[in-house]
Amino acid sequence: MADSGQPAEFILGVDLDGVVADHTFRFREIMADLRGVDPETMPLERSWDFGEWGLEPDEYAHFHRIAVMEHDMFATMRVIDGAAEALWRLSDAGVWIRIITHRLYTHWGHAKTITDTANWLDTHRIPYRDLCFLGKKPQVEADAYIDDAPHNIEQLRAAGNTVIAFEQPYNRSIDGLRAVNWAEVEAIVADLAAQHTGQFQAQLPGIDAGSDRVYRNRD
Repeated sequence: MADSGQPAEFILGVDLDGVVADHTFRFREIMADLRGVDPETMPLERSWDFGEWGLEPDEYAHFHRIAVMEHDMFATMRVIDGAAEALWRLSDAGVWIRIITHRLYTHWGHAKTITDTANWLDTHRIPYRDLCFLGKKPQVEADAYIDDAPHNIEQLRAAGNTVIAFEQPYNRSIDGLRAVNWAEVEAIVADLAAQHTGQFQAQLPGIDAGSDRVYRNRD
């Protein structure tokens, strides 16, 4: 391929639930309300299958549907600390943010899931260029990925991809590259992008930093 004189773009594949959106916290709030119990009786330190909450596999599917369809879970999750700001800084520096989520794994609620997801991203000012709803993430091209799901991390790495495991209680047994917060994610991605493109300018001149800058600059 001919050299255009422009640095190669670095594409970061970003998972949503458990990485950018606090799925466990919001699902716990809804589940506690449905059960009529104190949320503190359902630990945030939980395994992938929610066994600590006393959920059977068929019960999880049932309650998850109620949470999404009747309690607007995908529209009402809180943002994991530092995610929006770090993604803005990476985006400003030229990183291509590609959101990749498996939220359409069910046979119901696709229109609501897509609408609530897009609105949530806009409401919380999460920058992205692509929004992909896909279960088999190795099929989506990216130079590096960040994910929390143990099976996704393992599948992506098995396919030869660079994956940052975003620390959650259910993925601590997985070795390799990981980050415990978004400050660490940002540092790792900056290093990977610099290696890939040959340069990385963390803050572009004249660009106002911060996830709320679009709103602040409208006046």
